[in-house]
Amino acid sequence: MLLWFAVLAPVLVAEVFRSPMMDLRIVAFGAVLPLVELVSPVPLYLHTMVCPLLVLTVVMLGTINRRLTRRRLLGIPIGLFVHLVLDGTWRFDQLLLWPAFGFSLDGVDLPETSINLFVGILLECIALIVALWAVRRYGLRDRANLDRMIRSGQLNRSVFR
Repeated sequence: MLLWFAVLAPVLVAEVFRSPMMDLRIVAFGAVLPLVELVSPVPLYLHTMVCPLLVLTVVMLGTINRRLTRRRLLGIPIGLFVHLVLDGTWRFDQLLLWPAFGFSLDGVDLPETSINLFVGILLECIALIVALWAVRRYGLRDRANLDRMIRSGQLNRSVFR
């Protein structure tokens, strides 16, 4: 489900925030970051609400008087939050609200492992369709717009008019 997060998170953030200055590459990074738990032998707690809140706090406190750095790094906790929505972590209250129901996450499955293969393939296909829509919506067929997205992660201001 890599495309599901890497494509939908930046598109949703672009459509909701409508900020051409947001680095959507960082949002995509934050959205796919919790997937490392699928291969990690140690739970990293990236699927809990505590993680994006902690990252948000660190970014806000660590970038006082550094507005441009803050703007760029805010994409990580935003991406983490979007991941929790897109993978349905809200269905797993013991995971999402950790440590409210105890510190142990033994026996709690990750949301990505609880869906069947057909649904996973369907979500990836939806992500491809959204990616094609986004290329058209954000004018990424134009070489200048595409270069700007690749180089800075930002969209052209004209797409939000």
